[in-house]
Amino acid sequence: MLYIQVGDTTLTAVLEDNPSAEALAALLEEGPVTLKAENYGGFEKVGALPETLPQNDARLTAGPGDVMLYRGDSVVLFYGSNTWSYTKLARITDTDGLKDALSGGETSFTLSLEK
Repeated sequence: MLYIQVGDTTLTAVLEDNPSAEALAALLEEGPVTLKAENYGGFEKVGALPETLPQNDARLTAGPGDVMLYRGDSVVLFYGSNTWSYTKLARITDTDGLKDALSGGETSFTLSLEK
């Protein structure tokens, strides 16, 4: 299980079964990673990873709750929708209140495998 801490909110997500998600899990096995983040376009929160992960990009329409890899070096948390080339990393399991949790002014989020 992937945990995403944004402000006071903890989101849980199920990792995809692909090399990119496996690389993210390997990175997080060393401990939680906090990403400097910003809101973009009114539909996503983006944070730069400390290292590049393998990509398997495909043109996808991301929706609320999707956790995507962008350009191999950024994690995108969707609270809206967008079509672009992404690699799917995970899916947030409970999207109730997701827009409120992600669209605020927080300037970072933390990824971990343990709560």
